[in-house]
Amino acid sequence: MNSGGKKYFAGIDAGSRTTKVVLLNGDSSFVSAIRPTGLNVGETAEKVLAEALVAASAQTHDIQRIVGTGYGRVSLSCADTTVTELSCHALGANCISPDIRMVIDIGGQDSKVIHLDQDGNMVDFIMNDKCAAGTGKFLEMVARTLEMDMDNLSDIHFKGERPCQINSMCVVFVESEIISLIARGESAADIVSGVNHAFANRIGNMAKRLGLKQQCVLTGGVAKNRGLKDALTMYLRTSLTPLGIDPQLNGALGAAVLAQRLSH
Repeated sequence: MNSGGKKYFAGIDAGSRTTKVVLLNGDSSFVSAIRPTGLNVGETAEKVLAEALVAASAQTHDIQRIVGTGYGRVSLSCADTTVTELSCHALGANCISPDIRMVIDIGGQDSKVIHLDQDGNMVDFIMNDKCAAGTGKFLEMVARTLEMDMDNLSDIHFKGERPCQINSMCVVFVESEIISLIARGESAADIVSGVNHAFANRIGNMAKRLGLKQQCVLTGGVAKNRGLKDALTMYLRTSLTPLGIDPQLNGALGAAVLAQRLSH
């Protein structure tokens, strides 16, 4: 089976934790693939691209252009163009809905809030890439300390009855604070709920500093944490627009959209 002469535009988002590929067709449908980034960013990207091509029943020559983005974009030798993930997240969100005006993206190593216009152009942003607080790395530390999977940070959140007060958002000190809470007899559910609320407070403050917009989406792997989404919605006092796709794919989708634009 072949691709039937279809043309594809590829976006590769090489993140610190996972690498994502989106193959965008001319009719705006797309296929995707994702896997852990690992130590060799370039090699992983080529493997994920190959997986996406298989899913699309396409060949390498069917790809018109490849745009790379993300933490490891400098290692993407297969990309024709590389751009920052800020622009790609704006384009990805705009592709999903032109009404979206704000993106909150929480990745493994950084977090960012982006304002965009009706055409998907980034108009302003605020970013935290100097500290692990407010990133996926922080939540990974919490899960490891509690000896649970990251998925449990979502599920167990709603079982919390009295969320614990989390005083430290520093990845260096949060482990000892959680150990102290456990020793005090606090339940894992109350600890996780407290962590999600503290995390939402930090991210929400970033969003408020930039300026809240009504049409807002949450992207990145951390967006799969339903407990965090619930806490963030409460803190922002506004609902988050459903993304409709895997939230980890937004940056790669935006890169694919840019690849299509650059080909015209």
